Amino acid sequence: MKINSAEIIISAAKPHQFPTGPFPEVALSGRSNVGKSSFINTVLGRKGLARISQRPGKTQTLNFYFINERFHFVDVPGYGYAKVSKKEREAWGKVMEVYFQEREQLKGVVQLIDIRHKPTEDDVMMYDWLKYHNCRVLIIATKADKIPRGKWDKHVKEIKEHLEMDKDDKVVVFSSETGLGKDKAWKEMENLLFS
Repeated sequence: MKINSAEIIISAAKPHQFPTGPFPEVALSGRSNVGKSSFINTVLGRKGLARISQRPGKTQTLNFYFINERFHFVDVPGYGYAKVSKKEREAWGKVMEVYFQEREQLKGVVQLIDIRHKPTEDDVMMYDWLKYHNCRVLIIATKADKIPRGKWDKHVKEIKEHLEMDKDDKVVVFSSETGLGKDKAWKEMENLLFS
């Protein structure tokens, strides 16, 4: 996909701040240091659009990016990061529940998982929760440049088995360092957004 325009339009802390309008959305979800910001910047071809934080767990709002004046990426707070108070986590949890359960514009969820490691308990819980709420999910296996190419298939198989993945959900091997998987990720995201 050719990206003509991409801008962050709002960082929403409460449901009433979510943008109105008919534009379809994909949400981007993942553990706090899985490489979500790098993924956003790589697929959009914009270096500093999504801020890469030195402090995992910093995204505490739903960040809406308006792309090509046609659709949104929604970067949701990273999960599985402990340095946040229980109260704060519960507050985000409520906002996220409203978003995932009630947002009509939401067409699917991109869940990012680090290819180097087995999915964490949090990854499994998130996937199960999304499937329970009938979300279509695309798994992006990030940081593929960090392991030998010959091991990708083994790691992808591990992700699929560990998540007990729905056979209709896809896994795309991805590296923001090399751009590997960018076109395939777009093909699958367009499929979520527009089909």
